[in-house]
Amino acid sequence: MTQTELQRQIECGQLHPGMTFNQRVWTLTSRIPRGRVTTYAELAKALGGRGYRAVGQALNRNPYAPRVPCHRVVGSDGRLTGYAGGVGKKEEMLESEGVRIEKGKVVGKEFFRLAK
Repeated sequence: MTQTELQRQIECGQLHPGMTFNQRVWTLTSRIPRGRVTTYAELAKALGGRGYRAVGQALNRNPYAPRVPCHRVVGSDGRLTGYAGGVGKKEEMLESEGVRIEKGKVVGKEFFRLAK
């Protein structure tokens, strides 16, 4: 598989056997629709584990942003955490997508559940 084909699969949310952990994280992250968020723990669970910190590390290395929208991943309590461009930029991007944020936390029914 070429790098271009791999990137296309990741950006289209298509898991493929042989993907690395990071590639699988990026692939699932690409499934989060505009105006919705999910959590690091939800991504870890969808990957069959509990390693939410490993998910955060993978997202920190996301070479496909913003097409793979790592800004749509938040803490389990809805708090905006870790973003390479800064939390302020993350908040700005989420609000531009219609996500409601109060006091640094996502409020409302914007949470998205991932399937394995």
